[in-house]
Amino acid sequence: MRLALAAKPLIVLTQDAHLIAAVRKVTDPVHEVLTAAAEIDLSTALIAHHSGVAVLDCAALSSHAATLAERLHAQFPELVLIAAGNVDEQAQLAARITDGSVYRFLHKPFSEQRVRLFVEAAWRRHAEVLSEPRPSARSHGTRAGRALGWWLALAALALLAALAAPLVWLSRRQPEPAVRNAPPEPAAIPRAPAADAELEQLLARAARALASGALTAPPGENARDLYREALRGNPHEERAANGLAQLLARLLENANGELQAHHLDEAQRLLEQARAISPDQPRIAVLAADLSAQRAREATAKAQEPVAKPPDTRLLDYLNHARDALARGQLIEPPEDNARLYLESAHALAPEDPAVQQGLLELRTRLQAQAHQALEAGNPDQADSWAAAALDAGVDPERVAALHEDAQQLREQAHAAASEHLALSFNERLAQGHITDPDGDSAKFYLGQLMQQDGAGTRTQQARRAYGARVLDEAQDSLRAQDLAGAQRWLGEARTAGADAARIDTLAANLSAAQDAARQADSYVNEHTLTRTRYVAPQFPELARTRGIEGWVDLQFLVGTDGSVSELTVVGAQPAGVFEQAALDALRQWRYQPVTRAGQNVSQHTRVRVRFAVQR
Repeated sequence: MRLALAAKPLIVLTQDAHLIAAVRKVTDPVHEVLTAAAEIDLSTALIAHHSGVAVLDCAALSSHAATLAERLHAQFPELVLIAAGNVDEQAQLAARITDGSVYRFLHKPFSEQRVRLFVEAAWRRHAEVLSEPRPSARSHGTRAGRALGWWLALAALALLAALAAPLVWLSRRQPEPAVRNAPPEPAAIPRAPAADAELEQLLARAARALASGALTAPPGENARDLYREALRGNPHEERAANGLAQLLARLLENANGELQAHHLDEAQRLLEQARAISPDQPRIAVLAADLSAQRAREATAKAQEPVAKPPDTRLLDYLNHARDALARGQLIEPPEDNARLYLESAHALAPEDPAVQQGLLELRTRLQAQAHQALEAGNPDQADSWAAAALDAGVDPERVAALHEDAQQLREQAHAAASEHLALSFNERLAQGHITDPDGDSAKFYLGQLMQQDGAGTRTQQARRAYGARVLDEAQDSLRAQDLAGAQRWLGEARTAGADAARIDTLAANLSAAQDAARQADSYVNEHTLTRTRYVAPQFPELARTRGIEGWVDLQFLVGTDGSVSELTVVGAQPAGVFEQAALDALRQWRYQPVTRAGQNVSQHTRVRVRFAVQR
């Protein structure tokens, strides 16, 4: 049953048409509903009308909500304020809700039934305020003067802002880009070496997927999977990390949009995808709390439809349902059958009823207990959710703030433990020589995990330096073993890891010299350019000597780093089949002074022609 007070207006400060329509629908026709789009309009309405109730949409405020509520309460003490907004804005107003400056806080998105409960309760509260002793005329006049002066000052500020607007516009006359929502173009980067071509292609595919809206589907060709693959290949790739950050922002923006459109299942799906990318992102917890509150309010609207029962019978039904829900542990879920829903409905009918007050007290105690249990179980997100429900149920904001603080400390402890575990795994794999392989259990893999979790942390920076030094050591060892391909690969890994630049330059110069030497060694030089240290004359075949046959044999061979001869090959002979074996037998016994390049002994391919002539 609605209260019929003196015909005082209700003022709604908002730009939200849905909120205005809901307030108009639930307000008794005896009370005119006035709207204000900005604070300066609110000042005019408060001065011109003796309003009893005002609804302030935090999204429409230009000043701090808590400061405005405090001033309104001080200068218009008979005015009952209802604030509307999200969980963050409720936290900002916690002190004002506690001291009574704000009578109720209406969570967005809201149900029509919830608006009805709050508006009717506000008019009842206004009636109570009117019945209280009135201040003296003098103090009333002083208060009114203060109120008028404050609002006139606000109007003057608004006028100055309006006059300044053309100047701001003139200073911004540069043309705007044609497309406002396009993702920012990546900063110019140096040309990547050939070894990074695959990574560049992967980043380009990921950027295209992000720009086209392919955030998490189709599998393997969406922005999330492609950026993650890029980070697995190079844990230090900032473009991939930035791409994931943009992707996370898009998911949260889309989830918020679905919440505003009351598509709760789709909002839940998007929040789960965002949580899989960054479980510690604070905005996820906020949106999850908004989602839970919206489900509860929609259930409230459904469960509290008007019924043809006397108020006393309905009150008893609500209390009985509330007791049953408390006994089953259904404090805030499921949305259509929970203790909070029934107790709020009972409170709307009889706010001073002892049984209602006792039920609310038990609900608040149980909600706090659930938050503590979630903390003990190591679930900070669930603890935050219970704490938000406790605040909504009227628990002291300081106690709720302490619960949120404990949840944050639990997150930090879990984060530190995870970082320590990753650092330990990294050190073990590095000591075991599992530097880059296998893909999912190597020092490189665990370093990448550390970079994603806490890129600026002390453990991460220590691991990064250790990894850089180790891959440089591997590059140097490969050079010493003449494994030039391996040295090239390790140097590429060192550059990606951001290892010591001076040492990279030194090893790169040594590698270049070794590669030049190898190219030279691959070409055959004439034997006479080398210094022979041992010579064995070939034996002239007796049959050829008897017959007076002469000829030659062309051979290729390798002079090793110790001067020995190997890899002998006959590449030509005249006449064929006569002198080849004699030439091979002799040449195997030859020795040379090793060829030296860049201060090191190297192998050298050589060619020689061995002649056979009859002595006359």
